[in-house]
Amino acid sequence: MDLIFAEATPPGRGGVSVVRISGSGARAAAEMMAGPLPSPRQTYLRSLRAGDEVLDQALVIWFAAGESFTGEEVAELHLHGAPVIVRRVAELLRGRGLRAAEAGEFTRRAFLNGRMDLAEIEGLGDLLDAETEAQRQLAIRSAGGELARKTEEWRALLIRAGALVESSVDFADEEVPDDVPDEVFVLLNQLVESLDQEIGGFPAAERIRKGFEVAVIGPPNAGKSSLINRIAKRDVALVSDIAGTTRDIIELRLDLKGLAVTLLDTAGLRDTGDAVEQLGVERAKQRALAADLRLHLSDDGSIYQDSFIDGDLIIRGKADQAAEGKGLAISSVTGQGIDQLLAKIFDRLSDRISGAGVTSHERQLNALVDARQALVGLEDLPPELLAEQIRQAAVSLDRLLGRIGAEEYLDVIFSSFCIGK
Repeated sequence: MDLIFAEATPPGRGGVSVVRISGSGARAAAEMMAGPLPSPRQTYLRSLRAGDEVLDQALVIWFAAGESFTGEEVAELHLHGAPVIVRRVAELLRGRGLRAAEAGEFTRRAFLNGRMDLAEIEGLGDLLDAETEAQRQLAIRSAGGELARKTEEWRALLIRAGALVESSVDFADEEVPDDVPDEVFVLLNQLVESLDQEIGGFPAAERIRKGFEVAVIGPPNAGKSSLINRIAKRDVALVSDIAGTTRDIIELRLDLKGLAVTLLDTAGLRDTGDAVEQLGVERAKQRALAADLRLHLSDDGSIYQDSFIDGDLIIRGKADQAAEGKGLAISSVTGQGIDQLLAKIFDRLSDRISGAGVTSHERQLNALVDARQALVGLEDLPPELLAEQIRQAAVSLDRLLGRIGAEEYLDVIFSSFCIGK
């Protein structure tokens, strides 16, 4: 493969800029500027030179093939964080035949060289995108190989069951212990139960990864936009005494005690002759019903029954004006009840992530579902067909980790990675 390089730190001014080189000849490329680097995994303070010109004084380290992130020979140049230095180093490397890396190309090489499986790479991508503590914890589990370890346990059960079935086929004319078929189905049932548990934890894990949506709905002038602004502590939504001011959905992204939550400010629910406003009302209803939770806000705690789902929160706004009614009293002016409201939202959403598995991508889920489907309803199959179903389940687990059929996913996955990762 080509010898590639990229800046692994964000571009721009900073304390340090790291340029990473990967491929056969990475050490020689670094030594071209830094001089001899005798031992791997040791940091050397070197003056980087372009001929007689000193470009920078940097820390330089190299990793032997098989001992680096990509699995290839890798060198890193820890430069002073000035863009002009990075540009000069990049020009020098290009002049020596190195190619600038594409997005995610270092991680792609780690996958192709067997350093990471596809589930770990998806976890790494999630870690790079993580905004909240819950997202970080889930991504660390995936990037750390938890799903791969579970998959190996499932494969071990399949291998044992498959060996017993093959024995019954290969030695059909000889005496085979009567309990072999029973042990096969015990193993497969154990596997199906474990797969069911992981599949059942997918919705919660996916919500952690993608975040929750909470819609604020109610009649015009109930204070929905004011509530959004109060929580944001800035003017996110336009506030006006004129009914119908909010016509499109406004989103506010929150880190709510480690959960990623998007609050949706929706159009006031009412019948109107304004075609544009009515379109906003219909869109608000649809988006609210699709949200994970709805906050029904009004002056007296009334709700729209066609938009209410069990578990929703009823809020009575304008508590500073001594309004009466049912629901939690809040005031966007004084802040009364806002902390209690956020606590209630967190309680509702945190209940929905209990039992979350590590499977959080639809691709992973599909592989698990395919493996499970191959292992149900096998009791009456002859040994030859039973062995084939077990093989199909193993193929699905291989697809989960990207051991087969990964090509169609690679471009999509790595396109979201930054250059230099």
